[in-house]
Amino acid sequence: MRETIDLPPESIESPAAWTGEDMAKHPEHWLVELDPRDVAELELGATGFLARSQDIGNLTKADFPLPRLAGHLAALREKLIAGIGFEVLRGLPVERYSAQMAATIFCGIGAHLGSARSQNAQGHILGHVRDTGADARDATTRIYQTSERQTFHTDSADVVGLLCLRDAMQGGESLLVSTVTIYNEMRKSPPDLTRLLFDRIATDRRGEIPEGEKPYFEIPVFNWHAGLLTGIYQRQYIDSAQRFPDAMRLSAAHVEALDLFDSLANDPRLNLSMRLRPGDMQFVYNHSLLHDRIGFRDWPDPDKRRHMLRLWLSVPGDRTLPECFRQRYGSIEIGDRGGIIVKGTRLNVPLW
Repeated sequence: MRETIDLPPESIESPAAWTGEDMAKHPEHWLVELDPRDVAELELGATGFLARSQDIGNLTKADFPLPRLAGHLAALREKLIAGIGFEVLRGLPVERYSAQMAATIFCGIGAHLGSARSQNAQGHILGHVRDTGADARDATTRIYQTSERQTFHTDSADVVGLLCLRDAMQGGESLLVSTVTIYNEMRKSPPDLTRLLFDRIATDRRGEIPEGEKPYFEIPVFNWHAGLLTGIYQRQYIDSAQRFPDAMRLSAAHVEALDLFDSLANDPRLNLSMRLRPGDMQFVYNHSLLHDRIGFRDWPDPDKRRHMLRLWLSVPGDRTLPECFRQRYGSIEIGDRGGIIVKGTRLNVPLW
């Protein structure tokens, strides 16, 4: 089934319909240097909170006053929802912070953007993106737990944030691409392939199954709803969902359409590559962009190895989502949706 029979316009005009070539020429559109006064304000907010509470998982915007930076974070939320869909905040001196301090600052910024969501069956609202030695060939492995190339995908929340604590020895660049631009490029070809990506394609949950749900969800890659194009995509998990006999079979034409989508996402004219430095915070809007990370080679010293903190956020004032997203997001209520919730999950913040 398709969410809609009619395709959107042949070319969707949107601030999110950018190309990587253009964004690479204009970093001033997306790279923001924190002022030393901003850093001091964040440190004061974190030390003040930690003096009152150690429960970072319940930190709210009211717990973390940012009189100077709050205005920019409100504008950032609008840039994510209705603008180009991403931004990098640079200049946080993470090398001088404890794990608790870095986590508190990051969660405090996240609280000004939206509400944190669970990222796995363990209820972690603060994720740790690093190579745990997991086997990328295992159908239950989440690819961020490895050093392998991730491939372009969306996460199961409105916004994903990354805080770089340590960078890899080699590789690991972050890649972004616009789902709207991919759609516009696909429509330059005959529409039959594009139309297939409005089918409810099965995507593997990788063992993290909400109560009463199938081990996969069925949401189109492209969704045209309330005049907006919303994407959801993870090719590796689409492919591994074919292991379930009752999942919709991918026809040869579906595979061709997915291959075209992937080739466009990987086109260096369309995607933007950036290397996140320690202290960089990257925020990406999942509904209009896809993100990726190339494979990396890590440092031999365990204390120097690549390590990112991750937040999934549900943001107020966001777009409406089609009903089919309820399978993945649990709720589609604006400001209170997304994440991975399974029976018995208790939200918590692991510091390591």
